[in-house]
Amino acid sequence: MSLVKLNIKGISYSQTQNGAYALILNEVDGDRKLPIVIGAFEAQSIAIALEEEISPPRPLTHDLFKNFADRFDIVVKQVIIHKLVDGVFYSSLICERDKIEEIIDARTSDAIALALRFQAPIFTYKNILDKAGIYLKVNPKEENEDQENQDSILMDELVANELEPNEPRKNYKGKTIEELQTLLEEAVNNEDYEKAAHIRDEISKRE
Repeated sequence: MSLVKLNIKGISYSQTQNGAYALILNEVDGDRKLPIVIGAFEAQSIAIALEEEISPPRPLTHDLFKNFADRFDIVVKQVIIHKLVDGVFYSSLICERDKIEEIIDARTSDAIALALRFQAPIFTYKNILDKAGIYLKVNPKEENEDQENQDSILMDELVANELEPNEPRKNYKGKTIEELQTLLEEAVNNEDYEKAAHIRDEISKRE
């Protein structure tokens, strides 16, 4: 399978879903975008890495990993988004130490936060981009508007759509606490953190 190189287009904050962000990756040799829903902490870490002038007073978790890797001569050579299952992206860090290459499994948001710190390229497979890639187009009637502003609007719409829960929240009302705890554990194991958040909210209401 052929690899497609990606770069970071930006991070979009959803105006309709509090604390929800979408990381938008751009196909280097094409027009498709790959949107990935990420959490607030990861969004902050990526944003800080993108803004070179911002330096936190204490190292964030990803900065700590970078410092640790530097101390022991470990280099992240590249990140590959290698799988997409039920809307969840899976990634690998391709690392090297003493000319020995290792592959480490990672959440995509963490992998990209580290790729920025190591200045490592980001790739995905063509079939994943074919499946999940989208085009963000400017409305011809508003062609005089700034492209970045138009992208921003469309990205926010995308985030809102991406974060629609697969199951209506009202479905949880008929569940017992024990059933909700089981669903919560399953959601976390599947890395479906948005679903997990809705279930956790329902549990919190009852406690």
